[in-house]
Amino acid sequence: MQPTEGFSVTRRALDVEDYIDIVRRHKGWIFGPFLFTLVASVVGVYLWPDSYTSQGVIKIVPQQLPQNMVQASVTQGMSDRISSMANEIESRQVLTNIISTMGLYPRERSREPIEDVIDEMKKNIQILPIASMSESGHQVPAFAVTYSYENRNQAQKVVQDLMSRFVDQNMHDRSNATFLGVQFFKDQVDRAQKKLDDIENKLTAFRVANAGRLPDQMAGNLQQAQALQMQNSTLSGSIARAEADKLQLERELSFDKDRLAQLSKEPAEGAAVVAQQKSPRLMEIERDIENLKNSLSALRNKYKENYPDVQTAVHNLEILQKNREDILKEEADARKVAPSSAPKIVNREAAVEAKNLEQVISRLTSAIEAKQVEIDSYNKDLRDNSKNIKVVDSRIDAAPLGDKEYDDLRRDRDLAKTEYEGMQTNLQKAQVGKDMEDRSQGELLQILDPASLPEHVSQPNRPVDISIAAGIGLLLGIVIAGAREMKDSSLKNLKDVRAYTQMAILGSIPLLENDFVVRRRRRLAWLGWTTSCLAAVVVMAGSYVYYMTTKQ
Repeated sequence: MQPTEGFSVTRRALDVEDYIDIVRRHKGWIFGPFLFTLVASVVGVYLWPDSYTSQGVIKIVPQQLPQNMVQASVTQGMSDRISSMANEIESRQVLTNIISTMGLYPRERSREPIEDVIDEMKKNIQILPIASMSESGHQVPAFAVTYSYENRNQAQKVVQDLMSRFVDQNMHDRSNATFLGVQFFKDQVDRAQKKLDDIENKLTAFRVANAGRLPDQMAGNLQQAQALQMQNSTLSGSIARAEADKLQLERELSFDKDRLAQLSKEPAEGAAVVAQQKSPRLMEIERDIENLKNSLSALRNKYKENYPDVQTAVHNLEILQKNREDILKEEADARKVAPSSAPKIVNREAAVEAKNLEQVISRLTSAIEAKQVEIDSYNKDLRDNSKNIKVVDSRIDAAPLGDKEYDDLRRDRDLAKTEYEGMQTNLQKAQVGKDMEDRSQGELLQILDPASLPEHVSQPNRPVDISIAAGIGLLLGIVIAGAREMKDSSLKNLKDVRAYTQMAILGSIPLLENDFVVRRRRRLAWLGWTTSCLAAVVVMAGSYVYYMTTKQ
């Protein structure tokens, strides 16, 4: 019975008996997808070639020397370096070399371009870091290298090759990094040294061109100017004293000459006395020479030879020695020839006084000459000192003109020197790091677990895959049966009649069908399902036999 069109009737709640009726009515739609997916999954998993996964573990050995003592040249984190090395190892060139050397993927290479084969191989390679047990988790103590392939021996060989490439690549990268670091800092040191030498040359040229006028020599120039001023005052005072002494000596000389002239005009009494021994004049000058020698010796003990007083004493000593030689010569000549033109002084006392006056006049003359020499020496020193004062004053006046340029040069020199010393320190650290890497004391990669030879198939997992596929087929059948049941709006049993017609059911007449037709329909259904099941079993068995015959 069909419900009246145009009315919307809410379906009644179903019970267990209804669900059993639904399964019985739609058993073909439920079992059909289940059988199909079961057969398809069995055929698929047994036609799918086995894949074996080989795995090896590489341990990361940390730097042997403390970081605070030796700074590593490679500052990149190990996880980042592993990723970088993995990219290089999984490059097209490397994988092509491995595929060609080991003869991998022969079928794929015959059907596909090499780029697709490389992409498939990349999918089968996995680099898996092993997490650290520490709480920080910043360090990666080890990582695993896995590769899946249908031949387990070749899978093991590929993993061994990849692990050796990781170890070699790490050593090459660290060695190359340390070498490049040393070369970089060498170039920087050479550049900094050249810059420092250029600035030093400029600074030296500036100092040579402005010797004595440099700002840092200002204090010395001021002290030198003060010393020269004091020396100038001292020389002026010495000149004044020497001129006063000379004037006094000239007065005494004039007085003695007048006295000697007066004695010569007096009447001569007695004969001239000719000295047979040393005359008082000679004795006096020898005594002066001896005293001057003692004074010169005392001055030389205190001062150097270029000191003005020492030079004056030496000059006076030479004059006295020359006068003594002249006196000796005069007395020798006087003994041979009696002077006819000399004034004759017959008075003995007058003769003695005249002789003494002559000696005094000679000594005063020598003293006056010595004073004149001393005054000339002081004047010469005063002129030289005045020239030096002018030179120092010019340096003091010109010093502020070069302050900025000199300060800039010194500042540039200090900056260049600091940069050079810093680069020298960096170069030393880089060289120490290179020595450490050369001695294999840096961070290394070591094979902890060699590549394993897989014993069991990693993919496909046939029982699990078949179970999942069968479950999906059964679920699909249930969904189809439910959809058909929802679409069918006919009344199936007395419960539907009572629920939808609201009429009391007094009795029911069963559906009467021809027994022959019913039996034939059932035979055909059983025949069809039996044939399908047998065909499914044959197909699944054939795929299993194919798998066993082609299994390596």
